[in-house]
Amino acid sequence: MFGLGVPELVLILIIGLVVFGPGKLPGVGKALGQSIREFKNANKEDDKKDEQMLNVTEQPKELAEKPTEKK
Repeated sequence: MFGLGVPELVLILIIGLVVFGPGKLPGVGKALGQSIREFKNANKEDDKKDEQMLNVTEQPKELAEKPTEKK
C-alpha cells in the first residue's frame, strides 16, 4: 500500500513505544482505530447521499413537453 515492509513497521512500533510508552500505546492504537472507522462510516454515508441524489426520477415526456400556462 505505502511500500511499508516489516523493518519499517518495526521501526514505527519502536518509535511509538519510545514516544508514548508501553502503558499508553494500546490506548493510542484504540483511538486511531476508532478514528479510521468513523472516517470510513462518514464516507459511506456521504456516498449513499450522493447516490440518492443521482437517482432522481425523470419527468414523463408528456409533462416535460407541455408548456406552462401563464395567467
